[in-house]
Amino acid sequence: MSGSRDLFLHYLAAERRLAQNTLAAYHTDLQGLFAFLHSKKLSLETVTPKHLRAYFVKLHAELINSRSASRKLSTFRAFFRFLLSENIIATDPTTHLDSPKLGRPLPKVLSVAEVDKLLKTYFPGPLSQRDHAMLQLLYATGLRVTELVSLPLAAINMQSGFIRVLGKGDKERLIPFGKEARVILAVYLKTSRPLLLKKRTSPLVFITSRGTGMTRARFWQIIKAWAKAAGISHKISPHVLRHSFASHLLAHDADLRAVQMMLGHADIATTQIYTHVDSDRLKAIHQRFHPRG
Repeated sequence: MSGSRDLFLHYLAAERRLAQNTLAAYHTDLQGLFAFLHSKKLSLETVTPKHLRAYFVKLHAELINSRSASRKLSTFRAFFRFLLSENIIATDPTTHLDSPKLGRPLPKVLSVAEVDKLLKTYFPGPLSQRDHAMLQLLYATGLRVTELVSLPLAAINMQSGFIRVLGKGDKERLIPFGKEARVILAVYLKTSRPLLLKKRTSPLVFITSRGTGMTRARFWQIIKAWAKAAGISHKISPHVLRHSFASHLLAHDADLRAVQMMLGHADIATTQIYTHVDSDRLKAIHQRFHPRG
């Protein structure tokens, strides 16, 4: 790869007469891409648009801004077009690659202390017990909100502590849930759920006072109300708990592949978004290791 890079940079300097600062930026952009391709055991001849998109997802996780991402894409387009013109590669992987869209920021992560406050907030009554069980299970498993509200009873194995989830694309996955969530869920299933059903039947775990399934919108209302009661002032949604589930696992050195499986991500590049370092941890690392920290 370095030989092709050097040939490209020589062309830019001799034929295009680009400034040294510009050449240095091209060099840096390509070095970052080469490191990513090397980690994936890819050569320049085997790079596809999918691989380049995965690289931009990685950059997104590193909080790169849109201007820098666009510059990198411009570098890669110029580089691969040059390789194509020199017959070094057969196809240009940037031809149908759209400009990188970094999208909206990831939802805020709750701290462990905030999650504790949220899950320790409790009100009497079967509806509150249901809500409490839903919040516990959501944080324990990282389910999508649709998966949570549509979870069937048959999917839960209380003895083994696993739930079987049918996610996007009808892909099935097994997710473990911890002792605390299991205890709270067992109490709900034994006491509050029968009170809500009133001798009616339902295949779903979580049901309304009418014995029917809950909507996504209703659960959004529930989680916001519980956050307010817990004294959490910033915006919170079901995805914030899902994001917190993944982030807290990875912060405690959980295996990235395992987290990918539990979240139901088809591509591990999506899961890598959750590997950001929070500001408190970053500050602690700086203070610990910087010579003038």
